[in-house]
Amino acid sequence: MAEATKTDVGSYFISNYPPFSQWSKEAVEEALAALAAPPQGDAPLGLYLHLPFCRKRCKFCYFKVFTDKNGSEVERYLAALSKEIELVSRQPLMGDRPFRFVYFGGGTPSFLSSRQLTRLVDRLRENIDWSRAEEVTFECEPGTLSEAKVGTLREIGVTRLSLGVEHFDDAILRDNGRAHESMEIDRAWPWITAAGFDNVNVDLIAGMMGDTTEKWRAAVERTLALDPDSVTIYQMELPYNTVISQGVLAGEESPIASWEQKREWVSWAFDRFLESGYEQSSAYTVVKPGGVFSYRDNLWRGSDLLATGIASFGHAAGVHYQNLPEWESYLSSLEAGTLPVGRALRITPHQALVREMILQLKKGWLDPSYFQSKFGVDIRTQWQAEWAEHEANGYVLQREDRIELTRAGLLRIDSLLPVFFEEEHRGVRYT
Repeated sequence: MAEATKTDVGSYFISNYPPFSQWSKEAVEEALAALAAPPQGDAPLGLYLHLPFCRKRCKFCYFKVFTDKNGSEVERYLAALSKEIELVSRQPLMGDRPFRFVYFGGGTPSFLSSRQLTRLVDRLRENIDWSRAEEVTFECEPGTLSEAKVGTLREIGVTRLSLGVEHFDDAILRDNGRAHESMEIDRAWPWITAAGFDNVNVDLIAGMMGDTTEKWRAAVERTLALDPDSVTIYQMELPYNTVISQGVLAGEESPIASWEQKREWVSWAFDRFLESGYEQSSAYTVVKPGGVFSYRDNLWRGSDLLATGIASFGHAAGVHYQNLPEWESYLSSLEAGTLPVGRALRITPHQALVREMILQLKKGWLDPSYFQSKFGVDIRTQWQAEWAEHEANGYVLQREDRIELTRAGLLRIDSLLPVFFEEEHRGVRYT
């Protein structure tokens, strides 16, 4: 099959398996039963909290976010989220396991004021404790930060701050609907570095509307000048429910750079970061030597994840689940004292194998002995033809003790994964 060149509408980035479109409301009881059963085995436990508020909706955003909620509505949501944490904390699946990692995602978690953040965390700590977590991540948009708020994040236990920079060119930021401009990045950075977080990550996106080689390279150099602990680079895609996608589906020409161009830009960026002392950590990330991502690495090895907040995704003892995605239904469920699970899917052992294999491949390499030990499967033999095809195309190298991606493979990793899907999941809509 010919490789796509133009960036058309459709999900590209793969974050789970089986595809989300296969999850159903009929399996909700499976998720509730998994949460209600004591933990079995030694799977790590994580917590995700979704804070869905933003100053503006980016034109490329496909997450569940709100830009029109007033103060009382925000407070109602925070009360519901606190109630959900209380209900989750009582689930037998929690047992006495400590949280290995905690992730505040969005939306824009830093949309909340220092006062709101402090009050929310105080309420959460009445039911849960993340003092033993090895990583507490908090996503931020530069324009929502103040020196006091950065200090608050440090006080509530955040260890890893992830800053959604995306680009430094103000025209590109405006044209793509970002709420911040470059001056707000420069203003916030000294506060962030002074706070002394264990890890500060900068997000970039290659191929935003209006990007050029000159502007992209300038953005990479600006990022290098900040000297963050890690950098995550995404290639712009067009999932179905974005503002840009609506125009393309209506007949407009795709305004996003071609996949070939994006891969060229990201490859150049990787070279610059590696030249500057960073190490390749995945198909999207570079880190300073010794850098780790607890959230990512534990999820990719099958950890349990208690998901809280509207439309959030979790994993409980072999059952995938998603919370209700609509504002009133999510809030009303919690106000009635009911967990707001909206759809779910119990996965088979083979699906668990596929999920871990494709996600771990995103790190750039696989250890076949890990899968042999955990699942009793030789992944080289199970997918001999698929590995051979990727190797023939120059995307994979099969070493004696590991399977490695080449740079070409890293740059198109998500397009390489569907061949490992079960036949019934190939070609179905992902989300």
